[in-house]
Amino acid sequence: MNIEEVTETFELMDEWEDRYRFIIDLGRNLPDFDESDQTEENRVHGCTSKVWLVYDKKGEKIVFKGDSDAHIVRGLVSIILMIFSHKTPKEILDTDAKSILTDLGLSQHLSPMRTNGLFSMVERIKAIGESFR
Repeated sequence: MNIEEVTETFELMDEWEDRYRFIIDLGRNLPDFDESDQTEENRVHGCTSKVWLVYDKKGEKIVFKGDSDAHIVRGLVSIILMIFSHKTPKEILDTDAKSILTDLGLSQHLSPMRTNGLFSMVERIKAIGESFR
């Protein structure tokens, strides 16, 4: 699934309860995350829940993997990875994640702490993108 398909699915759902369930399902479909990568170095700070993010450069593109100890946050990690993974550093830096997340309605329907965590993930990914420029 990609971010465009998530947006289309959200548009078909009238209730936020359905969207939350969908987000949780997205998190269940995240690729396995190696426990050895659940280190303090890979942890995204600013999130209430524990979130880990790792990356690998494959050619010109950066591939991200992530995980969380909370179901809803795993789904949010999945959405963030759809937005940024398999892109070049320039594409990562040029991506307006705030606009995408606002269009999905996430910032209006998540707690302030979850929203802060979401944008902490975005900042971390942008910093990684910047490090390869």
